[in-house]
Amino acid sequence: MTKKFFGTDGIRGLTNKHPMTAEIAMKVGQAAGRHFLRGDHKHRVVIGKDTRLSGYMMENALVAGFTSVGMDVVQVGPMPTPAVALLTRSMRADLGVMISASHNPYQDNGIKLFGPDGFKLSDEDELKIETYLEEETKLAPAADIGRAKRFEDARGRYIHAVKMSLPDHIRLDGLKIVCDCANGAAYQVAPSAFWELGAEVVSLGISPNGLNINDRCGSTDLATLQETVVASGADIGIALDGDADRLIVVDEKGQVVDGDQLMALIGSSWNRDGLLRGNGIVATVMSNLGLERFLKSQNLDLVRANVGDRYVLEDMKKGGYNVGGEQSGHMILLDHGTTGDGTVAALQVLGQLVESGKPASELLHLFDPVPQLLKNVRYSGGQPLESEKVKAVIAEAEKELEGSGRLLIRKSGTEPLIRVMAEGDDEDQVHAVVDRICAVVEEVAG
Repeated sequence: MTKKFFGTDGIRGLTNKHPMTAEIAMKVGQAAGRHFLRGDHKHRVVIGKDTRLSGYMMENALVAGFTSVGMDVVQVGPMPTPAVALLTRSMRADLGVMISASHNPYQDNGIKLFGPDGFKLSDEDELKIETYLEEETKLAPAADIGRAKRFEDARGRYIHAVKMSLPDHIRLDGLKIVCDCANGAAYQVAPSAFWELGAEVVSLGISPNGLNINDRCGSTDLATLQETVVASGADIGIALDGDADRLIVVDEKGQVVDGDQLMALIGSSWNRDGLLRGNGIVATVMSNLGLERFLKSQNLDLVRANVGDRYVLEDMKKGGYNVGGEQSGHMILLDHGTTGDGTVAALQVLGQLVESGKPASELLHLFDPVPQLLKNVRYSGGQPLESEKVKAVIAEAEKELEGSGRLLIRKSGTEPLIRVMAEGDDEDQVHAVVDRICAVVEEVAG
């Protein structure tokens, strides 16, 4: 059964356009509340958000929906996505909600749902909620309407939890860190956590105004971070996205370090310390062939999941792995949380920086990436990938790369984009293949 509302990471879209309207948000609250009204205890939902202007509207609509079916609501305000997952579990809530469109611009927003175990909902749960969205809502009797309460201690609890992910003997004294919070959900908690552990912190992207989230800052635009790291003589730069569930690093020379290198570091260091489970890590089909070759040299496996941290997590749980992530910076470390957490992942990197005594440029360059190119083609409708002309050029490219590279074509799960990726040892060939496919997709997509 195809889902109408939920994509690869909750419900997402342009604010005040279907499905990202206050009306739909209220109905999602009612439908999700109905689905999780189980047992005879007093039911509770935790709601967090990032710093988008539309977050106020979506939050109030969700509160109305949940309370109307009899659920109490705990509002924690601007908090990272992993904080909502953590608080949902620690507060024994029935459900957690994060209002965020992650790395998207402020005009977009989204709704991510977590179950009582702190994990994102299964496809079955999402389908059931969609079924309820189509049905008439059964409202609670007047005496059973839920209450809403703001929880002021959420930031402190989350900061304490992320600090506990670092061994007690490790301090960050002497480290100079530039931290770019993307004017997003971690603008208070991430710099505080690093500072409390002893680091000197230069903070960027900590002045949200509702409109500047991810705007020329954060993990999707690293120019200012790179310049600041070099100009200030910092040891490392940390870049988070709007909801702080992903991490990109900049070394002391201003060079970008992506999720593949970070997974290589965390996986190999955890293996060395006897902490790695599953004898490998889980990444996605987008991860570089160089990561796979590096792990093989360490006698470790690489499992490739579909794109999306929920699919990485599914394969991690299925295979007993505790390290997984995406090239884009999602890092899932199941020893410390139930979803991607950029701040926790950053602390793992910073801990290795302290213990190794190496500069970041050396520590974080564990393999030479194979030349890889990803381009996006925007389309307005239809099914460009079903075109015989597109199928033909893809088949031709696959034959050309056979034995020396890899081709991946897929639709984005969150935006109307066709993603075209190729990698191989011959960089010129990779560029030629991607450009040729993109040209045909653009022609067919109009």
